[in-house]
Amino acid sequence: ARSFLLPVIGLALLGAGSYYGYNYWTDGRFMISTDDAYVQADMSFVSPKISGYIDKVLVSENQQVKAGDPLFVIDNGDYRIAVAQAEAQIATLAKTLDRIDAQTKAAQASLSQAQAQKVADQAAADNAARAQDRAAQLLKTHVGTQAQLDDAQTALDQAKAALVGADAQIAAAQANIGVLEAQRAESASTLASLQLTRDKAQRDLSFTVLKAPYDGVVGNRSVEQGDLVSPGQKLAVVVPMDKLYIVGNFKETQLGRMVPGEKVRITVDAIDGQSFEGTVSSLAPASGAVFSLLPPENATGNFTKVVQRVPVRIDVPADVLKTGKLRAGLSVVVAVDSRTAPASTAN
Repeated sequence: ARSFLLPVIGLALLGAGSYYGYNYWTDGRFMISTDDAYVQADMSFVSPKISGYIDKVLVSENQQVKAGDPLFVIDNGDYRIAVAQAEAQIATLAKTLDRIDAQTKAAQASLSQAQAQKVADQAAADNAARAQDRAAQLLKTHVGTQAQLDDAQTALDQAKAALVGADAQIAAAQANIGVLEAQRAESASTLASLQLTRDKAQRDLSFTVLKAPYDGVVGNRSVEQGDLVSPGQKLAVVVPMDKLYIVGNFKETQLGRMVPGEKVRITVDAIDGQSFEGTVSSLAPASGAVFSLLPPENATGNFTKVVQRVPVRIDVPADVLKTGKLRAGLSVVVAVDSRTAPASTAN
């Protein structure tokens, strides 16, 4: 019996070796594989920009949402009051500007009137000067009297005084206009500041509704109605299920034949070991250790060489993503087919 089993076992081992040898020669030697690979996603953390109490929770755990769907509502009472207060202050200041504009028009009318009065006073002064000159000439020729000259001089002095008064009225009207213009400039600056305050209040009010940034599934919800939240606090995570990808951490010794565009055989344990084909998208510019919180420092006397791993991003076909079976964080096994390098990058 033993003599019969030995040839059978030998043939079985030879067959198995031939099978695996053939597979390696025809396929395996071209495949660059690793089981240090995971499904990942560029997730968005839903965080408020303002503080307040949660008034409404509009989404449940693991719920699918569309871009722009409201997820949480923060109590907006204080923010509505801030908007109303700013708008009331703006309305009051707008009326102040209207009043200043009306006063400026009245002051400009007064200035025009004073300038017209000065023209009349100037004409009267010129006439009084001529009358005084005639009275003086008549007195020299003994035709006129001293009383006539005195009356003419008095009229001239009164005309000159009226002219000085007209100049004073013009100066006062111009000064009044200057004051009103300064008041208007100050009020306009205050109005601009109030409008900015109103805009900020409206912006803060809009932040009371937290919306989904894109299509995806909500997970890790950590807030309930009535909770007090603050800016930057993580309330939930939105995972874009249609934009999942895979990151495989390959050894540095495996990168020589790997270029973007090569096809990748992807096997997922979570879906009964099913395989599908992906594509190498890009290779990281550095090893994972370089991007760690505490990068290794090898400039010391003790050194042990460790094979480094470099993250490689792998795109997943859209039809696979549409099945909804992949989840961020799942472990996968990936094998890059070095025979499928694009012609432009193939050696």
